[in-house]
Parts: sequence; C-alpha cells; structure tokens
Amino acid sequence: MGDPITSAVANLIVTDLSKQVNMHAQYAIQFESQFAEMKRELDRMRSYLTEANRMKRNNESVKSTLSELNELIYEADDVITDCQIREDYLRMKGNPSCLFPSLGEISFRYNTGRKLTELNKEMVKMHEKLRTFVGPITEQSRSDGSSSRRTRWTSHIFDKDDIVGLSEDTTKIKKWILPHSESLHCVGIVGMGGLGKTTVAQKIYHDIQVNARFQKKVWVSISQTYDELSIMKGILKQLSADDSGTDKGDLLNRIREALSHKSFLIVMDDVWDIVDGWWDRISKGLPKFTEHNCCIIITSRNEDVVRRMGATESRIHRPRLLDEEESWSLFCKVAFLSTNGKCNSQLKDVGREIVRKCHGLPLAIKTTGGMLSSKPHSLVEWMRICKNFREQLVSDSASNSSVMASLQLSYDELPSRLKQCILCFSIYPDDHEIEAEQLVRWWVGEGLVRGDGTETATDVAFNHLSELVSRCLVEAVQRRNFDGRVYSCKMHDMVRDMIILMAEDEKFCSFNRGRHIATVDSRHLGVMKETTFQSLAGNSKLRALLLTTTNFIGFNRKIALAEIKTLRVLDLSCVKLDKICLPDLWQWITALKRLVYLNLRDVANLEEIPDSVRKLWGLQILVIRECKELKRLPTSITTLPRLAILDVGGCPSFSCLPQGLSGLSNLEELYGFKIPSLATTEACRLSEVVTLTQLRVLQLDITEESTIEEKELAALKQLQLLRVLSINAGDCENKDIIRKLDNLSPPTHVEELYLRHFLGETTPAWLNPISLPQLQYLCIEDSRVISHMTENFWGDNKGSWNVEGLCLKFLPRLKETWETFQSAMPALKYLEISHCNSLENFPCNVEGLGYWTKPEEEVENKEEQDVISCHGGNEGEVEEVH
Repeated sequence: MGDPITSAVANLIVTDLSKQVNMHAQYAIQFESQFAEMKRELDRMRSYLTEANRMKRNNESVKSTLSELNELIYEADDVITDCQIREDYLRMKGNPSCLFPSLGEISFRYNTGRKLTELNKEMVKMHEKLRTFVGPITEQSRSDGSSSRRTRWTSHIFDKDDIVGLSEDTTKIKKWILPHSESLHCVGIVGMGGLGKTTVAQKIYHDIQVNARFQKKVWVSISQTYDELSIMKGILKQLSADDSGTDKGDLLNRIREALSHKSFLIVMDDVWDIVDGWWDRISKGLPKFTEHNCCIIITSRNEDVVRRMGATESRIHRPRLLDEEESWSLFCKVAFLSTNGKCNSQLKDVGREIVRKCHGLPLAIKTTGGMLSSKPHSLVEWMRICKNFREQLVSDSASNSSVMASLQLSYDELPSRLKQCILCFSIYPDDHEIEAEQLVRWWVGEGLVRGDGTETATDVAFNHLSELVSRCLVEAVQRRNFDGRVYSCKMHDMVRDMIILMAEDEKFCSFNRGRHIATVDSRHLGVMKETTFQSLAGNSKLRALLLTTTNFIGFNRKIALAEIKTLRVLDLSCVKLDKICLPDLWQWITALKRLVYLNLRDVANLEEIPDSVRKLWGLQILVIRECKELKRLPTSITTLPRLAILDVGGCPSFSCLPQGLSGLSNLEELYGFKIPSLATTEACRLSEVVTLTQLRVLQLDITEESTIEEKELAALKQLQLLRVLSINAGDCENKDIIRKLDNLSPPTHVEELYLRHFLGETTPAWLNPISLPQLQYLCIEDSRVISHMTENFWGDNKGSWNVEGLCLKFLPRLKETWETFQSAMPALKYLEISHCNSLENFPCNVEGLGYWTKPEEEVENKEEQDVISCHGGNEGEVEEVH
C-alpha cells in the first residue's frame, strides 16, 4: 500500500464498513447503497495507491491528487465514526430500531446521507484521476520500478585513512571469528543508516589476521533491489569459478564445490529482508565443515533480519555513535583534505559547533565535511551554515549520497502500518525521551493499529514499537529487563529530521523551519511551552493533541482550542489545573464526541470526574492514574460501551470503583481495582469481574478495610483471557484478608504475576507450577514478613515452573537457596534481586541490587544447532531451486 496515512485510514474504513454490515447495524441498513459504493471505490483505489505514491515525488499532479484523496478519506472516516457512535448511543438508550425517530435523529440521518452521497461522488472523480495518472504507465513502471527506488551498492574497497574510532569494533568481532570453531560463525552488524556498519565490515574484510585465517573471501552487496541469480553469479565470480548458466540449483552446487574443504569468510552487506526465502536457498550452497573456520558477516538496519539469517544475540554487534573528539577528527579529515586534516584556528569553534549538530553519526559528519570542503573557508560562510544546518542537509536530500536520502531508505522500506506510526515521532522535540505507553495508546486511540483477534490493539502497538527499534529507527532508552519490552524511547535527531520531512509531505502535522507549530491545517499537535492556540482558529481537522514538554495550557472557553470538536486523542497528563476554568474544560472534553483516548494522568487537584463523561460514547481508553486527590468516579463511567482500558492506579484518595462495572463488556485492561469493605455501598465488588470476559490485565489493590467474601474467591478463575495479574496487598495485617488471599483461585493462563506488600509468612498456596503452568514472569516484592516459599511452590514430579524471569525485591526475611530455585525453575533466564539479605548462594548481589542472566551459550545452544543444520545437510547435491 502506498501513502501511509491514506492507506491506513482507507483500510480502517473498509474494515469498519464490513463490520457494520455484518452486525446488521441500523445505519448500515439505512445507508446500505452508499456504504457499498464507498467500500467499492476504496477497494478500487487502493490498487493504485502504491504506484501513485511512488510517482508523487516526481509528479506534482499526482502529489496534489493524493493530498485531495487524503482529505476525502479523513472526511469519510469521520462520517463512519459518527455512525458507529450514534449506533452505540441508540443501543444504550434501548431504541436501536428507531421506529419513531426524534427530530434530532431525522436530522442526523438526512445530513449523513447527504455527506455520504457527496463523498462517493468525489471518490469516483478521484478514482478516475488516479487511473488517468497511474493506469497508462503501470506496466512500464513495474518493468523498471527500481529506477525510482533509491539504491545503495557497496564494495569491500575502502580508504583506511578515513576510518575513525573503529578499533574496539574490529577487535570485538575478530575475537568472535578468528578462534577455531567446528561450526559456521554467523555475525550480525546492526544499526541505523549512516552509522558505519559497512565500514566496520570493510575493515574486518581487509584485516591482516583475517586474511591469514580465511582461504576464501567473498563480498556481496545485497541492497534493496537484489537479484538472487546475480548474487549467486557474483559469489562464483569472486571465487574464480564458472558462473555461466541460469539454473540456480546448478550454480549453488558450484558454490558448494568452490568452498569445499576451505575456510571462508562471506560478507552479506546491506541486507534489507529475506522475505522471499532467497537466503534459505543460497545458504544451502554453503558447506558445513568441522575442520575449517567458516564465517558469514551480515550488515543490516534490521535486527530481526540478522537473527533470521542465523546471528544470535551474543554475535550481534551494534556500532556506537562517535564521541565528540572522534567526530571532530573525522570531520577534519574530510573538510580540510587540502591541508591534511589541519583546521584553520579561526574556524575551530564554529566547526566544532557544526560537528555537534551531527550527533556522532559518521555519514552526517562526512557529508557535512564534504560540503564544507567545497565552500569558502571563511568564518561568515561557516557561521551561516551552522545557523541553517538543518536546512542545508534537507536541501541536499535529493542526492542519493545525502544523509537524508540514506535515512529515507529505511523509511521507504517500512510497511504502511509502521510508516503511520513512526510519523507520530515528528511532534516531539529534539532528543526528547518519549513514554512508550503514551505512544502506543495514541496509536490505538487514533485507530492506527487494531487488535487482530488473538492480540489486543495494545499488544499489536507494542509489537510495532519493538519493530521500529529493531529496524534501528527508534532507540530504546528504558526496557523491561525480562523480555526487552520498551518503556521509553527516543529518536536520533537526524532520523527525526528525516521523519519531519515525511510528516510535512504527508500533511501529518505542521512545521516552520523544522519547528512543530499549530495551524489551521494541523491534524496532530504536540503542545510545548511556546505553542500558541490562536493559530488553531477555524481548524476542523485536529485528531490528536498531546502535552509533550509543558504542563500548562491556560484553557478557557474563549481560546481557539475550545472550538475544536474533532479530537480522537487528548493527552493532558500532568497538566496544571490552576488558571483553568474546570467546568469549561469538562464542557469541552465531553463535547468531543469522537474522543477515543483521554489521558489525565497525574493531574494535580483533580478530585472527581463529572457525570457528563457519559457523553463520550466512543471512549476506549481512560487514564486517570496517579491523581493524588481523585476520590471517586461517577456511576456513568459504567455506561461507556467501548471502554477497553480503565486506569485508576496509584490514586491514594480513591475509594472504590462504582457498582455496575460488569456492564463494560469490552474491558481488556483494568488498573487500580480497590476491593471495598462490605459497608461501602454502591461499590464494585470482586464478584463483578466475572462478567469481564475480555480482561487481559488486572491490577487489584487491597486495604485494611477491604472485604473478600468466600463466594468471591473463585471469581478470578473465570477470567480465561487474563494474562497479567497484579495483587497489591497493601501491607494489610488483617488475618482474614491474608487467609482469603491464600485461598484465591487465579486463572491457569496467567503469564505475568506481581505480588506486592503481602504479609503472609509464606507465599500463597495457589502460587505453584500446577496452578500456574503458563507463568513466564514472577515478581514478589515489598514484604517484611515472607520467610519461605510455600511447600508446593517448588513443584513435584508432576510439573515444574516454566518461569523465565524472576524478580525478588525487599524481602529481608526470605530464606531460600539458589539451588532450590534453579531446580524448580529450569527455564529461568533472568533474575533480579534487591535487598533480600537472607537468600543463600545466589549468583548475584542480594543485599543491594543484583542481576543474573543465564549465559548466552546455554540459552542459544539449541538455536545455534538449528542454524548449523540449516546450513548443513549432506555434502552432495543441492536440491533443485526454482
């Protein structure tokens, strides 16, 4: 699919239309012909979008048409969304058939029908335009489609005088590949574009010790426009073997024969993907030896690619950015080539400032140095370039050798589902650390990602973020140690500049000289201290507004923001309510009929949510965590038909959730469920969660006043989709509560369990491998009482734990040995200990903060054997390859 936003929203509309029809929704029946026509036109146009998007960079007419289509599809999305929300509203009111419609309903139907008719007429025109542009040249474009795709071919030849700061890299990799080994080494070099991956591989390739170690060497440049036959012939040519013919099976047999009984090094440089199986086929031509060293080095911008090609974590190298002195040294070599790298003292200060703007990226440093080497070496000229540094790089983006062009290759290679997500990074300032949770909930709220039946939309969104990290376009700042889940992230400034270019091109948001601003055409807005809302006057397009670097918006009904009614995403986390008219703010928020995601995390002085929140029929995500003064939620919260995530965790003044929560049949994540006392009236009790059958995540909070009835002990057992269970026992000393917690029955499918502030002397009886056979991560922390694990915790001959990650923190009396844990948890890969002074024989510090990970050799042994067998097989003929 082409244009990421157009494609994404079009796909969502088609999905939603189909869903409406399948549900026999009222409006799907009411506007059956219009919906059918819209779906048909969207399906027809989608076939043109990929080609049109490829053409738009060189064709202003195509670009303009796609921009018009983008506007049209957004309008269609608004109409469909309004129909869905109206449908939910009527259903909740108990009048889905509308046999006797109100005047308001009659008006809605009339206006919706008129809009659909107009939209469909415009879509027909747009389809004809696209067919005119794309149709006549489609076949020609397919035949030479690579002509417009920027390619990057590499060679093993390099200038060693241009190398700076790679000694650590080469030493590390040589330690991996030089020692004798009976298996095929597979080494990955992974990083963002321009980081110097190819340069590292070149230096290894020409190293004296490497040359002495390997009898045969081959350098293969893969790039994005690889041809499998050409790769095979290229390998044979470098091996001085016969490369004639086109039979791939025959060519692979020749490769095997040429490498037979020899040590060899093959560099596969700039690999983008292996989706069509080309690597599996070529790897069959590589012999498996026990008496000679054999090594493959793969460079890629995608970590998943090198893993699938056989590189294990212990053999993946990630080149670092250059430090300030290394950056300056490389810059001088290029910028002052005519003076052998010696800098004019007059230019040193401004030169260093320019280099700092490259943020250690070798390609940016070399490109900038090359540009300045051809400019007059005058202070005035260099200061001008320093001041307009971003514009200088952006203006050179048309050149295939430019920094932006190199980085854009990574963007172009993304599937549209990831393109639409990465554009969201453009609203954040330089070097800003972004909370992953804010990002993924934005993506879910705007509909950029959807659940797929087996995974929730949130799970899919976190997977998308991990993939962007794997592709080296986003840097993970904080991860969960157990499984690498990203907690916070950031983007290199050069990548951000490239993303801003793409966001401007897609009209995703508005910029002025690279600075994010609010305008009448803004669709997405990150609010900073300097953001002014006056320029939003007349805006009817804004879909997402998030506070990024400020906690103040100065809201009142007179500002332009108060007139905007189109938001899907509103993140006001940490906003200060002083100088805000709270009734005005809530009147505006509850008028946002299309709002899907509302974040009010850590809002000071927020004591309650008004009953008018019931008007937000489309709300799916409501976050009110860490609001210190929040005391209650209105009962009307239980009438929101689409609510999937409700987060009221970390609110110390909050008493309980309102009765009737069982009506939230779509709830998937619930944080801060406080178990009330029997005396608390109109409170949601544990027994109500039985009906929340879609629940995947549940956080329970217990206080001294909490009461758990005997009949509620089995309530959790009914939650068959629950994967994450967190129980905060609140240091409750009530013996009855401790006994009840000991007798809970959690569902057997729980994969993550957190037990905090539990004051039983042993862990609960249900915490055992028989009751929790699928548990992968266990965290027990903050208990001054627990001294032992319960006897059945250790399992028996009927079963042992499948736990891979274990966290024990602040358990000063816990007296167990490392040997018993190892025996009970054979799959354990990761251990985190903190202030558990009584533990014995553990492989890490138990008094302070200690970590242990299973040696990679043990973890990856089976994985490596699988890779070897993939490259091995019989030494005879290679099976036929088609």
